[in-house]
Amino acid sequence: MPQTLNTAVHHELLIKKSRFIACVQPMTDRASAQKIVATLWEQHPGAAHVCWALLAGGQSAAVDDGEPSGTAGRPMLEVLRHQDLEGVLATVVRYFGGVKLGAGGLVRAYTDSVAQALLKAEKIAIIKQRYLICSAPYAMEGLVRREIEMAGATLNNVRHADAVQFELNLPDTAAETLITRLNEAGHGRMVWIDPDDTPEAS
Repeated sequence: MPQTLNTAVHHELLIKKSRFIACVQPMTDRASAQKIVATLWEQHPGAAHVCWALLAGGQSAAVDDGEPSGTAGRPMLEVLRHQDLEGVLATVVRYFGGVKLGAGGLVRAYTDSVAQALLKAEKIAIIKQRYLICSAPYAMEGLVRREIEMAGATLNNVRHADAVQFELNLPDTAAETLITRLNEAGHGRMVWIDPDDTPEAS
């Protein structure tokens, strides 16, 4: 099951006088990641490189920022992939200490920086949610509310019109069970509405 991070975690390595300041943090998209990288340059104007890797679906990225190609961004991204993470940004600020590390040394340095930071990070499971809209006769409102609560769903909105309309979301794995239970309890009186058909969606 894919996981993300609860909060940002930092770790610093010193390798042959070079400082590698790593940070791993939750991040949803590339634009937000680039803002973080810009902020790091402001905070570390004397740094030689700010390398980063983002694992966020179609917006993933691996940036070497002037280090030899494939020695920084890609290895950092592989660490995130290896730990089955999603929606995570890894950054490493490098201050050059005057001693060249070579390609292998750089790969190890950037890999270790991110891996060590992740050891201290609290990971949280990403649970895919399903959004549902249904309506029921007024006589069934209490029953529907109880079933929604028992399923561990979050009731976002209730509208009272010709019938009672419920908007809720719950873990995808629990959705089919709830739909079946409500359909059986409602004896055909439950109406399920495609969220894409609501006026707000257009």
